[in-house]
Amino acid sequence: MALKIVYWVSTVIAGVMLAFALSYLTGSPEMVEGFKHVGYPQHLRLILGVAKPSAGVVILLPGLRLLKEWAYAGAAFAWSMATVAHWQAGDGKAALFPLALLVVLIVSYVTRPASRRLAPPAESPRATA
Repeated sequence: MALKIVYWVSTVIAGVMLAFALSYLTGSPEMVEGFKHVGYPQHLRLILGVAKPSAGVVILLPGLRLLKEWAYAGAAFAWSMATVAHWQAGDGKAALFPLALLVVLIVSYVTRPASRRLAPPAESPRATA
């Protein structure tokens, strides 16, 4: 039961944080300046503004097992690169926030129930000689 609680808490946190990326699409001066600050091009802001919330929805929904694997991977890449970008931009301890989100995402991934994992590959019948 505790594992189930850990899974849902971490998954909801990760999903909500991914959904916040919808704000990338607003074009607000804060978002535009934030992307400039870390050296990201503005077209990446638009791509992430669609991809991250989509990943959050896929991670929260049941089913879609293969797509869920891609969503976890995409979020992991995005938050890993955000950590590096903020560190390189000289943001100090603030650069650790995406890393903390990555840890939450990893907890969600590791504790997910079997119904949300890719099914193991079926064993191929061995030819008998």
